[in-house]
Amino acid sequence: MNDVSGMLRARFLILGALVIAVLVLLGARLWSLQLLNGKQYTQQAANNRTRTSTTAATRGRIFDRNGVPLVVNRSSMAVMAPTYIKAIVDKNNNPIIVDRLASVLNMSEKDILDKLNNARDAPLDPHVLAIDVSMQQIAYISEHSTLFPHVTIQALAVRQYPQGALAAQVLGYTGEISDTELNSPAFSGYQASDIVGKSGAEREFENALQGVRGTSKLEVDADGIPKQVLSSTPAQPGEDVRLTIDVNVQRVAEKALTDALTTAQQKGAKNAKAASAIALNVKTGEVLAMASEPSYDPALFIGGISTTAWKQLNAKESEYPLTNRAISSMYPPASTFKAFVALGALNNGIATANTTFDCQGRWTGLGAQWGKWCWNHYGHGTLDMSQAIAESCDIYFYNIGKRFYEKGGELLQKYVRTFGYGSVTGIDLPGESAGRVPDAAWKKAWNANYPELQQWVPGDTVNMAIGQGDMLATPLQVAVSYAAIANDGVVMKPHILESLISNSGQTAMTYKPEKEKVQPKVSASSVATIQSALREVITDGTARSAFRNYQTPVAGKTGTAQVLGKDDYGWFVGYAPANDPKYCVVVMVEQSGASAVTAPAARQIFEQLFGQHVEHITATDNPR
Repeated sequence: MNDVSGMLRARFLILGALVIAVLVLLGARLWSLQLLNGKQYTQQAANNRTRTSTTAATRGRIFDRNGVPLVVNRSSMAVMAPTYIKAIVDKNNNPIIVDRLASVLNMSEKDILDKLNNARDAPLDPHVLAIDVSMQQIAYISEHSTLFPHVTIQALAVRQYPQGALAAQVLGYTGEISDTELNSPAFSGYQASDIVGKSGAEREFENALQGVRGTSKLEVDADGIPKQVLSSTPAQPGEDVRLTIDVNVQRVAEKALTDALTTAQQKGAKNAKAASAIALNVKTGEVLAMASEPSYDPALFIGGISTTAWKQLNAKESEYPLTNRAISSMYPPASTFKAFVALGALNNGIATANTTFDCQGRWTGLGAQWGKWCWNHYGHGTLDMSQAIAESCDIYFYNIGKRFYEKGGELLQKYVRTFGYGSVTGIDLPGESAGRVPDAAWKKAWNANYPELQQWVPGDTVNMAIGQGDMLATPLQVAVSYAAIANDGVVMKPHILESLISNSGQTAMTYKPEKEKVQPKVSASSVATIQSALREVITDGTARSAFRNYQTPVAGKTGTAQVLGKDDYGWFVGYAPANDPKYCVVVMVEQSGASAVTAPAARQIFEQLFGQHVEHITATDNPR
């Protein structure tokens, strides 16, 4: 009996010891939680009842060089709601607020739910469900606020275009940030609902225009629904951008292109549907006008473009109006290129200003089987360099091209690259193309699957010498290179930014003109020879009809590019005044055929640049 009692006593002692041990462990844990980790858990609890919401900043505006508004903001009444309203359901578990909104806003429930379910948006940030809602819709929601809990009516700033579609490709358009952009380092710190620049100046100057979002710290209940605002920081508007564009010159440039296309079509060029033009300050590189036709209305993108409209803008039949042809499209520079072939010949000892060749209409310098025509099948007779440029004689430049090939070293390619051909100019706009200066390495790579076509042959250089073959350039490259001739061989970097204006109205930055890093080697005598020849193009050559009775002296060059399977493309590039150059203008009309429409269009732009009466004329020149 005593043994049993002893055993029970021992067991109670052991059990008591275990209980005490457990209590000690629990006490130690409680002490750890309360004293060691108390601050951590207190902070977590606080975090569970607070949330941060943000508000977008007002986007900066865009003006022309004289302060004329090009892109501003207008107030749009928008219906907004946070994600959690979809959780408010009726007895049948239907999202009753969503159903009511769909009825009032004439939207489908699916469309509203899609906006509320956008996983990229912060759940407490209000989602834009509809913009530009009517006063009747606003009044109904406001008067029945108990039926629309957490739904708000807010005035949002959306883009407005006081000049309509003017300079659309230069200005660009805006849209909601994409997933790709949101994950890009360039958009670090952006929110999923931010509106960003997608093209043109809107994209190029995004960092300045965007501004800084405002923030609000909110106290929320257990369901995550806000109860009160604990603190807030107002949004900071973006900076205003002032461009070098002159709205009056831009308007005339666009009108000149539509006039040129209409005239070309009237003369039988039924496929003439697209064109571009640029006006530059030759001393500073400032772009005073940059036009591209066909154009589009950037207001289509306000609040999100419709699928139908997007397809139309990107359809082949529409001629791709979103493309800025002035900087993105590449064409054979044709006879406009002859000025640089001549300069290269002068500076590389290929020819002198007095070098003559006889043009009989057909050239067989590479053998009869490889004979080539001049555009003038009757021939020009014997011409020196200036006369050849003025009359745009192909045979003269076939001979120059042959001499370049025979000298070797790809001297022609190397020389024209110093004027910017074959590389981007670095203009402050997205989407610029580099063009192409073909050489032996390029041809071999291009024809990697066709060994028999890989060798660079004399005909390649000969074709290049008249701006044909595989040579490609953008209208901007042609404008920049001719501005360099006007500027005695100095190549200026083109730009459209004039200055940035802070939201306090102060000038935050002013652009300083820059020379391109690579500069061509030109002698004073060689550039003078080309300048004189380009003046003769206007007074006695292929553009004399277009500039008849024009008082301001112009120097320039016409060109007609041959494109496989297309009608001929038309060029004109020139600068004025010829004796003291200030402006350079280039006009390119796709599939203009044999119609002389580019030089008259350039004349209209020059007239506006010099404050003269703008008049659309027709020309009878053979624009070669």
